[in-house]
Order: sequence, then structure tokens, then C-alpha cells
Amino acid sequence: MDKRFNDIIQLIKQSRTNAIRAVNAELINLYWNIGEYISKKLELSEWGESIVIELAKHILQNEPDIKGFSDKNLWRMKQFYETYKELPKLSTLLREISWSNNLAIFSRCKSIEEREFYLKLSKQENYSFRELDRQISASLFERTIIGNSKISTALRETNTNINNTFKDSYIFDFLNLPEPHSESALQHGLVNQIKDFILELGRDFLFISKEYKLQVGNSDFFIDLLFYHRGLQCLIAFELKTDKFKPDHLGQLNFYLEALDRDVKKTNENPSIGILLCKDKDSEVVEYALSRSLSPTMVSEYKTQLPNKKLLQQKLQELFDKENEEKQKTEEQSPND
Repeated sequence: MDKRFNDIIQLIKQSRTNAIRAVNAELINLYWNIGEYISKKLELSEWGESIVIELAKHILQNEPDIKGFSDKNLWRMKQFYETYKELPKLSTLLREISWSNNLAIFSRCKSIEEREFYLKLSKQENYSFRELDRQISASLFERTIIGNSKISTALRETNTNINNTFKDSYIFDFLNLPEPHSESALQHGLVNQIKDFILELGRDFLFISKEYKLQVGNSDFFIDLLFYHRGLQCLIAFELKTDKFKPDHLGQLNFYLEALDRDVKKTNENPSIGILLCKDKDSEVVEYALSRSLSPTMVSEYKTQLPNKKLLQQKLQELFDKENEEKQKTEEQSPND
């Protein structure tokens, strides 16, 4: 390809992207306005519910080329409007993602916080409907809120947004691994399903290699999986363990990070980060093990099946209730201070 014309090609692609976004925003505006119109007509008792069915038939008979306005879809537009009409701060986000993604979020999510979470994530990660649907099914919102991520002091101090980058637990249901399984089977499955793996990690992760070779002295060492993170601008080393976390696992990972920073990291890049990915972990043991670690590391666990969403929602509600109780106690004590 003639590189002289790269700038023109980029201008064309950017213009197409802008046009698609403008069309999508206008489509969302249309659905919002139709939903508002129907909602107000019903609220004022000017229309009965049967009129929505009549409207759908009227559109079909008189404008057969206009698709997507069945009575079922018209009710969805009404629900869409009524879900967000009191939430103006989400108005811009709604228009920056597709209608199918909006449908998934307002129909499947139960709270304002959960909807806002997936709206922002959908825009940030540019999720397709399938990708977004999978994250909702995998209870990413609940896991993110409940997750008690254990990270070393060095990692916490050098990266203030680290909890927004890594997860306390990862779901690898797409691997279909047997129980028990070996570390090599886990590694092989993740590499073969790299697209789904990066979807679970986040789009800023760039895959470099499996069994990345490090030569220290006269010995060779191999990192299970090596990534680069665009946002953090650093190398990310993943070590895979198919058993429960043990404190001595960190020694190996710390050694790899030292070798990466000395021999692989470029001068403009930040210190490398290590993620120990275990089948299971005891949070208290992890906290003790990381409390004096000088390396930027964290310990996460992985699951090979989708979590029990109802159980996670119950835990989340318990967390919210506890926070509300503590807040109420603080408010009750404040007048006496």
C-alpha cells in the first residue's frame, strides 16, 4: 500500500466513523422522542394501551419501508424514556452507544448505578452487543463493587487508578476447561481464545507472547503470559496457578518483574506490573503476603463458570445496607461533635 496516501485514508475512515455516530445519536433521539410521546399520551389518559398496537399496524400498512416499529419495540421506547427521564446526566452516554446495547442495559440492569456502570463501560470499551451481554451475564458490575482487590503497597502508590484497570476475579467460562486442569491447559486455552481473554481483561491490553523468555545469568526463565497496557504504558506479566494462592508464588513473580524492568522495559515506559492469577485465594493470606512487597503486584482469582448472579446481588445488597448503616451512625453522631 502506498504510504503517501495514508493521511487521506485516515480522514475517510474518521469521517465515516463520525457519520455513523451522528446517525446513531439521531436514531436514539428518535426512539427517545417516540417513547416520550407515547408515555405522556398514556399518562394523560389520552391514549389507551390498545392504541399502541394500532399505531404499529398503521406504520406497517402506510410506511412498509420503515422497519423496527412493532408494538413490542414501541413499548421498549416508552420504557427507555421512562427509565432515564429523571437522569439527565446520562443523556449524553445514551446517545453514544447503540440501540441494541441500550436495550440490554435498561432491560437487564436493576439499579441506576448498574446502568450507569455499563453505559460508561460500553462506550469506553466500544462493546458489541454480544460482548456487553456477556459482561452483564458474568456479573461484572457486582464483581467490581464487591471485589476486595489485594494489591501491593508499591502498586497502590504508583498507580492511583489501578482498581479500575484490574479485577479481583476473572471469568473464563469461554474456555470449557475440565476440572481439574493443568496450568498448560489454562495457558493454551487463554491464548487460543485471546479475543475473549482480552475482552475479559480490557481493550487496553495488548498481547505480546506466551512463555516469554527471560535470560538471567546462564539460566532461562519463562513468563506464562506477557501483555502491554496502553493506558498504564507498562508491561504486564501474568503468572498462572491452578491451585490456591501460596505466599511463595510471589517470589517467582517478583523475580520476573525485576528482570523485565532491567532488561526489557524501555526508558519511556513505567515499571512492569505482575498479576498472579490463581484458582482460589484466601484474602487474609493475600493481604499478609503483599503487605511488605516492594514490587507492583496483585493477586486475582479466576473462575471457569459464570457466577451465581442472584448470590452476587444478595452480597451487593448486604454491602449497600452495611454502608447505609455506617453512614446513618455517622450522621447521628455528628451533632454531638
